[in-house]
Amino acid sequence: MKKLEILEPQYTFSEKTQLLEWARIGIENYLKDRWIIQTMTNNQMLKRKVGVFVTLWKQNQLRGCMGIIQTDKPLNESVVEIAIEAATKDLRFPPVNLSELTEIKLELSILSSLKKIKNIKDIELGKHGVMIVQNKKSGVFLPEVPLKEGWNPGTFLEALCVEKAGLQANAWMDKNTDLYVFTTVKIKEE
Repeated sequence: MKKLEILEPQYTFSEKTQLLEWARIGIENYLKDRWIIQTMTNNQMLKRKVGVFVTLWKQNQLRGCMGIIQTDKPLNESVVEIAIEAATKDLRFPPVNLSELTEIKLELSILSSLKKIKNIKDIELGKHGVMIVQNKKSGVFLPEVPLKEGWNPGTFLEALCVEKAGLQANAWMDKNTDLYVFTTVKIKEE
């Protein structure tokens, strides 16, 4: 069986470094002064209109995560806005304070375009993130989630339905439900 391929461009070391720098400076300036930095670039890779998730880690524990799947904004703007949201608006955690920012490591997940699938066998756990859409409800998991949780494909899809989209556990089997896959480029602070 042929594997589903999603081809996306790769980012250079300097582009990755720039995105992480914008995210960190964006959070820092917002926490200090409630000011959102303006990023300027002529680099077309950094101006692509792609989805991005920003995950915050503190002592290897999740400290915040927010993202956007599709956007009309360029990546250089989205990465700053989403980084600030991850630090201040993830309701699972209290907002990050400036004094703890030095203990936090940033991880960016830049999304490929979405590809609609008809068969769940097209989903490769650990490689594909999945988005489910049914009527006005939707949910998404990044590619690493099922591996981290030790889920098989069925458990993964049920968790996506229930935990992320607020649907019935078997909603992924409904003919009125759409499934999309994507890949990510991971950029992490060391």
